[in-house]
Amino acid sequence: MDVQSAAERFLDSPSLSEGTRRAYRADVAEFCTWLGDRDLESVDIRVLVDFAGYLGTSRHGRGKLAAATIGRKLAAVRAFLRHALGRARVPDARLAPKRPRRLPDAPKAQAVEGELDALEGDGPLALRNRALVELVYSAGLRSAEAVGLDLGDVDFEQELVHVRNGKGAKDRVVPLGEEAADWVARYLRDARPELAAGACDALFLSVRGRRLDTSTLRRLAPHPHRLRHAFATHLLEGGADLRTIQELLGHSSLSTTQMYSHVDAKRLRKVYDSSHPRS
Repeated sequence: MDVQSAAERFLDSPSLSEGTRRAYRADVAEFCTWLGDRDLESVDIRVLVDFAGYLGTSRHGRGKLAAATIGRKLAAVRAFLRHALGRARVPDARLAPKRPRRLPDAPKAQAVEGELDALEGDGPLALRNRALVELVYSAGLRSAEAVGLDLGDVDFEQELVHVRNGKGAKDRVVPLGEEAADWVARYLRDARPELAAGACDALFLSVRGRRLDTSTLRRLAPHPHRLRHAFATHLLEGGADLRTIQELLGHSSLSTTQMYSHVDAKRLRKVYDSSHPRS
């Protein structure tokens, strides 16, 4: 089977979106070049292991690749081979190196305060922006969860926020902090009526009266997920347990939440040092 022809048929497949096609093209081309004169029918798990090894060295001329980059390239090649040879010929064996565990980058409470204070301003948009970012930090929301909130999702009487279908997970309920409640209430009273252009249930509205998208939040807080990390980290530093943090973040597995355990360990050490007579 001609490798280049098979690659073109794969990349021309209507099952691929244009974005996926662009992303796959360079990686599939690199594999075909590496494969050289070998017939595509000869490709098996050993060939894939050899290619993964090649990517993990400097032989490809770009220095050592990150584990995430190797994984991306192998995913593209695996998709290509499954299209050309069939799924049965391309096993799901892990070939990419394990990614190094990255600890979440969480700003200190003082830094978050500064970030929030910088949003002060006049007019309905400034009030909306402050309320939005306050709520993201107060409730530990993902960007899509924040802009996806409807008016009925904030319960001022019970001091709760109903978060719907975050990242495919089940719905959850998180507490509504006092500061966030105050800013959201002010936004609803003094800003949202000026932005509303029709019957839209979205809590946070654009200048055109439509639901905000996540790009607006990223402009206000360039890395909004850091606020979610700050939410979890600051709760742990204040004494909350990992199981509670798991529920508040909406993680389906405690193992995901355990990336914050280094914070818990630091807190426990601090308590030990200040409490134990032989610390």
